[in-house]
Amino acid sequence: MHFHDDALFPENQQPLVIQAAPYGPEFLPGDSDDIPVTYAEQVQKAVDCYNAGATVLHVHCREETGEGSKRLSVFNEMLDRLRTAAPKMVLQVGGSISFAPEGEGAEAKWLNDDTRHMLADLKPTPDQVTIAINTNQMNVCELMSADDVAGTSLAHPAYAKAFTEMWIPSGPAFVEEHLKRLQASGIQPHFMLGDLGQLETVERLVRRGVYKGPLVLNWVAIGGGSDGPNPYNMMEFIRRTPDGAVLTLEASMRSVLPVTTMAIAMGLHVRCGIEDNLWGRKGERMTSVQQIEKLARISHELFRPVATGEEARRIYQIGVQYNSTEETLAKVGWAPNRAAGERGFPMRAAAA
Repeated sequence: MHFHDDALFPENQQPLVIQAAPYGPEFLPGDSDDIPVTYAEQVQKAVDCYNAGATVLHVHCREETGEGSKRLSVFNEMLDRLRTAAPKMVLQVGGSISFAPEGEGAEAKWLNDDTRHMLADLKPTPDQVTIAINTNQMNVCELMSADDVAGTSLAHPAYAKAFTEMWIPSGPAFVEEHLKRLQASGIQPHFMLGDLGQLETVERLVRRGVYKGPLVLNWVAIGGGSDGPNPYNMMEFIRRTPDGAVLTLEASMRSVLPVTTMAIAMGLHVRCGIEDNLWGRKGERMTSVQQIEKLARISHELFRPVATGEEARRIYQIGVQYNSTEETLAKVGWAPNRAAGERGFPMRAAAA
């Protein structure tokens, strides 16, 4: 991304889009009094997040018994309720779900390809589904301290081990097929990227015509297979992100606030919520709504407005797809593919 001399002036920045991740799928209901369990509680949490300033909702679902749901019907039910209760929010379904066959008594294997592709069949259709790039470790516990997980199920060794040993099978065949199905269903993929190698793979997917659309992504600085919240990692990722992309910064536990504060100042976008962080000051819990309110307050203190639902949809370019590889490269801000016989550095398309 290119920063002009006036890039840090709020009047030259987009309104801040706040992603809310309030459902905390790695936690159990007893871990926090901020975990919504019933349908009504999950929907009310979305409404509360929207009223606090969040315009993108990262959706996971729970059964009313408290465990995370693997049923397509539950997600369809929740999406329908959310559309009614919070019609202006961008609904972003977490792509790490693997749906279990219903009525057969069969359990889904985590991240089975066939069951993950069912995300493209959700009805009502979500605005986005997140997608990881390249098979990778996803040790969400690596950066967490004993203080971070105190009083939660992640403090129990057996439970923590399961999350420590998670990995994301997201190889070329899966990614290409998943992007094809999401685009055919009119669902925008939201790329969740942990390092520059993954961003480079996305660029190759665009250059080869696998994906044609806006580049909306998170830098996921949670360690354990992804970058950690090191400002040098962050700035290099920002530097390599093309100018036409929409970039949100995401971190883990008490790194969330400093990373998102830097994002606000630089004109980027932010994510928060109990899926990422339980804490304010050390030892003091913060709810998802309180985290949203704090980021909105910081943004207002810097004179940068918080996006409305309509503005968030426009910034994310929800519903937009491009017609060709050339158009995608130009809109995203990458140089065109090399023409036959062309030498030197291909130039970006001139502004119209």
